[in-house]
Amino acid sequence: MRYIRLLSRSTAPLAAVALPLALAGPAAAVSGISVSAFGTNVSVVTSACALNNGSWGTASLMSSRQTSFTQGRQVALSGTTVSQSAAWAGVAAGTYTVTVRCSNGVSAGSQVVTVSASTTPAPTRAATPAPSRGVAGGLGGATRDYGTLTLGVGAALTGSAVIAGAWFLRRRPGPYRRH
Repeated sequence: MRYIRLLSRSTAPLAAVALPLALAGPAAAVSGISVSAFGTNVSVVTSACALNNGSWGTASLMSSRQTSFTQGRQVALSGTTVSQSAAWAGVAAGTYTVTVRCSNGVSAGSQVVTVSASTTPAPTRAATPAPSRGVAGGLGGATRDYGTLTLGVGAALTGSAVIAGAWFLRRRPGPYRRH
């Protein structure tokens, strides 16, 4: 009983939101393309076109002075059955209209995009010089050169550890045997 009351209370606000969207119908449909501009590059993505005679369709980038699809910079769409895309590089600053026409002649959509002039220079990275002697991998990756004294002390410690280990193993008592 308690859940039914909660359900009936939550459906009224949901219906208030969904009703205007349902009544709007196709008139409020969003364009079937998505256009983005990054720097001087413009790209368009759509999923509205189907492969027809080996072609997905064509996208056109038109400036404000160009009025028809054929006057713009045209690029063939490429992609898969899920998503098709086209891109333009080196686009000058300004306002453009991007229109996509599928290979069957149907328009997938049209959208306006603004390309702004790049005012910030691209970050540059200074090259770091290569090591003069490379990596000393045989010395455990060390970059310092150890002297003769350090190497002699290390060898003496290693040798004495080997001798002490052998002496300890030799002095161990043997197992008790019965004859």
